[in-house]
Amino acid sequence: MDRIQTFPSLYSCSCGETIMFQQNEIILASASPRRRELLALAGIPFRVEVSDVEEKITGTEPSEIVQELSLQKAEAVAEKQSSDCIVIGADTVVALDGRIMGKPKSREDAAEMLGALSGRAHDVFSGVSLLKVSGGEIIKRTVFFVRTQVHVLPLSPEEISTYVATGEPMDKAGAYGIQGRFCVHVSGITGDYYNVVGLPVSRVYEELRHMVQES
Repeated sequence: MDRIQTFPSLYSCSCGETIMFQQNEIILASASPRRRELLALAGIPFRVEVSDVEEKITGTEPSEIVQELSLQKAEAVAEKQSSDCIVIGADTVVALDGRIMGKPKSREDAAEMLGALSGRAHDVFSGVSLLKVSGGEIIKRTVFFVRTQVHVLPLSPEEISTYVATGEPMDKAGAYGIQGRFCVHVSGITGDYYNVVGLPVSRVYEELRHMVQES
């Protein structure tokens, strides 16, 4: 069943940009609270409509997969819209040596993932799809991905077990949240920090602005 919520902007953009976004209904096709927070922080008023679409993967590379999944999420919501709007779909994965690490299935699984990330650099990929709907039809698609490299300090078995015991890893790809307690184990990143949190908000903002200005 689809779930719908409305979120006002938490931050005021310039007057022209605020009016520009308010005149175009924006729908976030994601249940992620972190994506909701980031989009609201960017000053973009939106509502959330999540469709439990069955995800199908045909790509082989992380960059292909996140774009594919983000598009499926966005299309599932966009196809149900009768009024003009822009739908945002997103998907984020952690990849180590090209192998995707999803959400852990158990605490043991989380500990194994963190052990693999320990003392190494890995990649976080986010795919984003922006679909413009007019007259009940999708008239424009913008699909892209953003990659960020994350450097993790060496983790002792005790540090891993302590972090897993917090429960924080269990709903996160790669078994960690950079914005949470795991921050003390990250020595640096190369790229967009917010991409690791779950949404490359600066790129999303720019692509949204371009799509709105084309109206």
